[in-house]
Amino acid sequence: MAGESRAFEGLVRRYERSVRAAALDVAKDSHLSRDIAQEAFLRAYRQLATLRRPAAFGPWLMQITRRCAVDVVRRRRTEGPLGPNLVATTPGHNGRLEEDKERLLAAVMGLPSGERQVVMLRYFGGHTVKDVARIAGRSVGTVTKQLSRAHRRLRNTLKEL
Repeated sequence: MAGESRAFEGLVRRYERSVRAAALDVAKDSHLSRDIAQEAFLRAYRQLATLRRPAAFGPWLMQITRRCAVDVVRRRRTEGPLGPNLVATTPGHNGRLEEDKERLLAAVMGLPSGERQVVMLRYFGGHTVKDVARIAGRSVGTVTKQLSRAHRRLRNTLKEL
């Protein structure tokens, strides 16, 4: 049991940023995405015995994360918000992102969902294109094309601003 926990801890470290990025993609709230990530890892740990192909852990975990995020967002809608919907930010020196970073994050969040997911996994999660393809369950060529389209859209969006 202790060995299993340590092995899973390594997986948490490896996928933490990707899981948080996927949760942020659905929830649009950085604080809520952290809670969703914790819940997703707990669900994954509890359901680990149901994973048929260990090589498919990344896509399986992303699927759990998306389901968890949708559940949490749906629950919040029915329960009503407890406070203002916060913009996803990472605190800087003054507790807010610099203006340029805010614009970039807003532009990324405005991308179509497939492009947003690969951008977040690649740049926010720090994964290689090959890893992004494996995690997202897409071919390397598809991921490369989506990243190319996303770069073009981001360039155009940021030029307009």
